[in-house]
Amino acid sequence: MATTTLAKAADDEAVRHAARIEHVSKSFAGPAGAQLVLDDISLDVAPGEFVTLLGASGCGKSTLLNLVAGLDAPSSGGITTDGRPALMFQEHALFPWLTAGKNIELALRLRGVPKADRRARTEELLALVRLKGAYGKRVHELSGGMRQRVALARALAQDSRLLLMDEPFAALDAITRDVLHDELTRIWAETGVSVLFVTHNVREAVRLAQRVVLLSSRPGRVAREWTVDIPQPRRIEDAPVAELSVEITEVLRGEIRRHGQH
Repeated sequence: MATTTLAKAADDEAVRHAARIEHVSKSFAGPAGAQLVLDDISLDVAPGEFVTLLGASGCGKSTLLNLVAGLDAPSSGGITTDGRPALMFQEHALFPWLTAGKNIELALRLRGVPKADRRARTEELLALVRLKGAYGKRVHELSGGMRQRVALARALAQDSRLLLMDEPFAALDAITRDVLHDELTRIWAETGVSVLFVTHNVREAVRLAQRVVLLSSRPGRVAREWTVDIPQPRRIEDAPVAELSVEITEVLRGEIRRHGQH
């Protein structure tokens, strides 16, 4: 039976783990009965650690992220987080009738930040994501990359110790994505936030993370992990990034073949 999906950890265990996933399984009802999507997943994210979840489409990466976010409950096992995580989606999910600044201020208001302090904090967050001066910009006036920067600032406005990111750069062009990789790495280093980042892009996973966790397909299980001992800043075309990406891709291909996916 599943234990609490989202717990505000208050003991020594919380200090050692931004997130702890213990023997988590998840099933969904289907026409042929219950379908097991995640099977006995155990994974820890340390404070300040950057972890990427990698796997083929349909392996349950986003499902696991939703469980950690508290948007759904596991069928069995338990998840503990150090406070409530912030979640950033593939789509920016900004309110189009609000300005960039007001979108961020909404997160601050929901957090209980006094009205008098919201504008200054919003300007700080816009500067952090290098959008100084964009407070009054409407969503339709922003490029795709700028919208994702605002979405990131809004997530950071929640003041969470754990940032969950579900393929946030997948819809962007290669150059914009490359720039935002640099920005995310810088912001992670500056803030000390823990990051659990979902992607199906192997090079993106290696470029960003301290640790890459590969999920198998149908159902998702932890197939293998890699510690990425490549100094930051990294470039996606760097030889060490490319070499490790080739190794991980071969293992991923083996998982796909083993599970009969094409």
